[in-house]
Amino acid sequence: MQTRTFHIVQREPGGSLRIKEFESPAMLLQRHTQIGVDDCSIDLSLRGLPVFSDLIGPMTDGLGTVRYETPEVFESLTQEWSGA
Repeated sequence: MQTRTFHIVQREPGGSLRIKEFESPAMLLQRHTQIGVDDCSIDLSLRGLPVFSDLIGPMTDGLGTVRYETPEVFESLTQEWSGA
């Protein structure tokens, strides 16, 4: 079984990004409310992973790393990407 690391990306009060790292989905469940599982991702390795009420994701973030973002981070990074 592939080992995964889970990242939660949040915005610090000063505007910088903060990445919290977790070793398992169980650790995320202690802090976030699960509302379902990913069942439609194009990346098949993400299917079955939890979907949380207050986070956007799961997303691939490199080999063996799964990323979730706060809605504010997702919106700002998407705007930066689309403006580039």
